[in-house]
Amino acid sequence: MKIIEAVRIAMRALAANKLRSILTMLGIIIGVGAVIALMSIGRGVEKYVTDQFAGLGSNLLFIAPGNISDGPPALRRTPVKPFTLSDVTAISESGRVPDVAEVTADFQASANVGRNGKDVRVQVFAAMPNYYQVRNWAPTMGSFFSQTDLDERQRVLLLGSDIAAELFPNDEYPVDQTVQVNGLNFRVIGVMESKGGGPGGNLDNTVFIPLTTAQDRIFRQKTVNGQYPVTVIYASVNDPARIPEAQLQITELMRERRNIRYLDADDFSIISQNDLISVFGDILGALTIFLGAIAAISLLVGGIGIMNIMLVSVTERTREIGLRKAVGAKRSDVLVQFLIEAITMAVVGGMIGIAMGWGLATGVSVAFEAFDAVVGLDAVLTSLIFSMAVGLFFGIYPAYRASRLNPIDALRYE
Repeated sequence: MKIIEAVRIAMRALAANKLRSILTMLGIIIGVGAVIALMSIGRGVEKYVTDQFAGLGSNLLFIAPGNISDGPPALRRTPVKPFTLSDVTAISESGRVPDVAEVTADFQASANVGRNGKDVRVQVFAAMPNYYQVRNWAPTMGSFFSQTDLDERQRVLLLGSDIAAELFPNDEYPVDQTVQVNGLNFRVIGVMESKGGGPGGNLDNTVFIPLTTAQDRIFRQKTVNGQYPVTVIYASVNDPARIPEAQLQITELMRERRNIRYLDADDFSIISQNDLISVFGDILGALTIFLGAIAAISLLVGGIGIMNIMLVSVTERTREIGLRKAVGAKRSDVLVQFLIEAITMAVVGGMIGIAMGWGLATGVSVAFEAFDAVVGLDAVLTSLIFSMAVGLFFGIYPAYRASRLNPIDALRYE
């Protein structure tokens, strides 16, 4: 029997019982649709996270006090020795870290920012003048503070886009206006570009002030040596290929400055953007596969439904099978015919499921502008092939049972 003729007969058999065929395919449709949608959304989340980390800056190294393997700072038994501005200067001026193009740092803390009787709790980034360049985070209005502002401890600040909209509603121009930070007056000199959610929370609910101003006038924090502590040091590397070498250079310099002996572990951590992206990518990739595997269970349920309905079909068409065998049809012809019917049902259901999953993924992308669900060709092909395999596997027994019918007994069947 020719394959094309077998497919035509299979489609005619499915069309003869439309409602039953649709209900049978429903498990396949839901399974494939869920697999496509979940894998697409999972990949979209992975791409979104990668873009967020890429937006932190170019070829960045994050240098923070405390060894990351010791767990969160709050759970450590011994206090963490902070980095200071002198460490920033050592990395940028010592000549021992030639692969680093530029270095900056910040001190992060919370404060109340208010205007006209309205107070908002925000994250304060006390930073250096080159911070916006290294972090790739520029103001969209006004300008960043200068070295003079840092040296003279000027009370100037820049607002994140969310806090600017909250304190200056109705498109009021914020630059050169006055706001209060923990009760002290500060002059607004700019508004930062929107970054949205990122590591550490909403990056738009922030303010930026000179590091020295923050340490002397607001937080009043210094080390026992009278130096300004910093939360994180950021080092921008000249060449992405030289990131490992830059990490090694900084490690050797910091171990020497912090008097760490040869066999002792580091009391600081140096993490690259690639490390962060890789860790989150692995987690999200595993989660995507896990969700896809759960969704694929409904494909097995759909396959059982196909087997069930094909067994019913064999019983209903017993006389037809006997008649075909009586006029010369071979066992292999009957076997192939019923296998193709099962595979056709699964493939048609799979194609409808792909369209449904694609539509769901597109709907999520439209609903969330910053998010783009990625429908991969591999997911589509895998779903289609798996649907075909389900139809083949669960169609084998009904097809075998049909092919083994005795034509005489089949013709007598009522």
